[in-house]
Formats: sequence, C-alpha cells, structure tokens
Amino acid sequence: MSVLKPRVPQTADASVPPPSQGGVLAPPYRTLSIGMVSVIFLIAFEATAVGTAMPVAARELDGIGLYAFAFSAYFTTSLFGMVLAGQWADLQGPLRPLAVGIGAFAAGLVVSGTAGVMWVFLLGRAVQGFGGGLVIVALYVVVSRAYEERLRPAIMAAFAASWVVPSIVGPLAAGTVTERLGWRWVFLAIPVLVVVPLVVALPAIRRTAGGPVRTADGPEPFDRRRIRLALGISAGAGLLQYAAQDLRWLSLLPGVVGAALLVPAVRGLLPRGTYRARRGLPSVVLLRGVAAGAFIAAESFVPLMLVTQRGLSPTMAGFSLALGGLTWAVGSWVQSKGRMEPYRQRLMVAGMVMVAVAIATAPAVLVPWVPVWTPALAWGLGCFGMGLVIGPTGVLLMKLSPPQEAGANSAALQISDALANVVLLAAGGAAFAALGGGAVGAGHGLARGAGATASHPTAFVAVFLPMAAVALVGAWVATRLDPTPARP
Repeated sequence: MSVLKPRVPQTADASVPPPSQGGVLAPPYRTLSIGMVSVIFLIAFEATAVGTAMPVAARELDGIGLYAFAFSAYFTTSLFGMVLAGQWADLQGPLRPLAVGIGAFAAGLVVSGTAGVMWVFLLGRAVQGFGGGLVIVALYVVVSRAYEERLRPAIMAAFAASWVVPSIVGPLAAGTVTERLGWRWVFLAIPVLVVVPLVVALPAIRRTAGGPVRTADGPEPFDRRRIRLALGISAGAGLLQYAAQDLRWLSLLPGVVGAALLVPAVRGLLPRGTYRARRGLPSVVLLRGVAAGAFIAAESFVPLMLVTQRGLSPTMAGFSLALGGLTWAVGSWVQSKGRMEPYRQRLMVAGMVMVAVAIATAPAVLVPWVPVWTPALAWGLGCFGMGLVIGPTGVLLMKLSPPQEAGANSAALQISDALANVVLLAAGGAAFAALGGGAVGAGHGLARGAGATASHPTAFVAVFLPMAAVALVGAWVATRLDPTPARP
C-alpha cells in the first residue's frame, strides 16, 4: 500500500473512456455519473430517514435497551465489508462488490422493516452495514478507474451534492411516514429506490471499469490475513463501543478485549506510518479519519443540546443541521474547480480550521442569552469546511495509489473514516455520561428516558471542546499531504 512502490505495466478488462474536454456529464461519462450519484443519493436518504424512524422502531419492538446496537451493528459490519470490497475490487473489479453491496443493503432494510423482535431488527442492520461497506469502497474504485484525474474532484463534489436534498427532506418525509403509516414503511419503501442504481449504474460500470487490474506479475492472491484483520477490527470496534455505553467496572473487560483486537488490526489494515502522520498517503488516510470522527462526534450532540438545554422540538433541532447539507456541497464545488488545484492543500488546512471553529462555537448556545440559531450558523461554516476536506482526500488517495492497490487503499480511507467515528463517538459518549449527560444512543444524540432533561451543560462542553482540539490536529495533518516536503 506504500505510495513509494513503483508502478508496473498493467491492463484492464474494461477500457477507460478516452480523454474528453467535457465534464462528468459529457457523453462518455453521463450514464456512469448519473448512476453513481443515484447510489449515493440512496445511501444519503437512508441515513437521514432511517435515523428518524429508529426511536419508534426500538420502542415498538421493546428494544430501547438495545438502541445503541442498532447503530453499532451497522458500523461494525461495514468495517468488514470495506476490507472485503477492497480485496474483491482489486482482484475482480468493482462491479461485483457493488452489485452484492446494493443487494445486501436493500435486504437488510427489508429484514429490519419486517422484524417482529429486536434481535431480528439488529440482524437486518448488520446485513445493511455489510452492504454499505461494500458499496462505498467499490464506488471509490470506479472513480479511480473510470474518470480522468482532472474530473475526479468534480465527481466527488457531485457525491457531496447528492446529500443536500436527503438531508433536508429525509427527516421530514420519514417523520410524516412514521406518524401516518408506521415506522416499517420507512424501511420497506427505501429498497424500491435500489432499482434505479441497478438499472443505470451497473451496465455503465461494466463498460468502463468492470474488469480486474492485471499487473506484470499476474493477479495477486486473495489476502486471507487482511480478512482476519477485518474480522478483528469489526469485533474490536463493537466491543469498544459496548464498553463505552455501559460505564461499569465490568465493562472494562470487553473494552480491553476490544482494544486488543483493534490495535493490531488497525496497524495491519492502514498504510504504514498513518498514526505518525507520515507524509503522503498515510497522512491522507489519517486526515480523513480525524476530520470525519471529530465532526460526526460533535454533530451527534447538537440536536440533543438544543432539545434539552434550549427547549427546541426534535424536528426544529434536526433542522438546525439542514443548512450544513447545502454548505457542504458548496465547499465541495469550490475545491473541485480546476483553478483551485495549486491551492487545494491550503484549502484543506483552512477547512479543518473552520471545522474546529464551528465545533468550539456550537456550545455557546448553552449560555441563555446566546441566540438559539447560533449552532445552525456554526454548523453551516463547519460543513463548508468539511466540503473543502472530504472530497480532496479521496482525490489525493486515487492520485497516490497504483492502480492495482486502488481497492485496498480506498478501503483504508473508509476504514479510517468509520473507525474514527466509532472511537470518538465512544469517547465523547463516555465523557458525556460521566459528567451527568445521561445515556446517548450510538452517535445520534438520542437520550433515553428522562435522563435527557437532566443533562448537565458541562457534559456538552466535555464533548465539543475536545473534538475541536482534534479538528485542529487535523489542520496540522493537512499540511503533510504532499509526499515531498516543500523546500525553503
């Protein structure tokens, strides 16, 4: 996975479209771009809609005590899916992992939507997470193979833009369906959307990026060690999150076991030097995790803070984050412009500073005289910063990866993202609970019972300020993305 490894001649079963003067909607790319954006739209709509219906589902299935695992089940199996997809795409191309991933994603929704007991619901979430992990890595491999380097920032910006409508419409639509028809229809209706990606995206991927990359030495064998490490990272992340949700002495045991599984797995699956912020690919992978983890861990507590400390309704608190979907897309669009190429690294540093400022500013609403809309404006700024950072990490990873390692490195990027979410959410949740915040359900800022109304303001500060510090570390990491240091 090292970026210092020399490239070797290779061929692919599928041909990349010839150079074009147009953009991602030019004739050679149009169908492929529309198909892939529809896949991201599906994932985005699911993330916003299902999260809205989840509390009602857990209550009806008498599973409030297992509410956190409805999210951790998704995250842990997605980690395994990401590693498997990287191996699979490098050996056989991204078409099969993408098709299987979309199918598993839809099947998991159906299982959860028809569940009669909570453990079946959790099984569906696990199947869905596995499919989601396959899909996101396969899409990155498609971008690395099918698009010219100059077009990759634009297609990554299109991915970000596809979240705008779901982030605004998803919660409202899911809330309406849940109240009028029942929570099951939120889960059962989404798989219908799978038809569009299957019909549009898969044939286009078959034509442009469907085959394996062949090196001069022939195809590499399936790496069984990486699969074992993937199982270790999934199990370790799940145990660590469980321990953080249950602050008792007995929880130290699963926490220690989880860490023992997690540490060697992370060292084996991420590029060497990642946690030393070594220049080049390791710092790209690290930055993705730092940015996503700090932002998501803080964002999860914004609605809860507004509900419990300022008396907003859950709907209004959720809408406080809606502006972020638009500004994130704007940030992605800004960094995607060709003329921004010489300044991209500086933009990423500035983006991380914006994220840190937003996270540090949001808890100002705990002061009674601060306007209640302050977090909405802060989060708009933070999402703009994330738009400047997240898309370019994918573009840089593709630029620094030999073709035969695109799948493994794309998996490493997504693992860093998902694992940082789990670890920082666990740390933030533990600090929140320890300082009187009550129990929080797996990163969605949902408190159980009356504990929400008793949350102490200090508990929120203990979440936001450390995450702002993590974001500032990300600003430093963003200065180390170039493999060769600048000469004085």
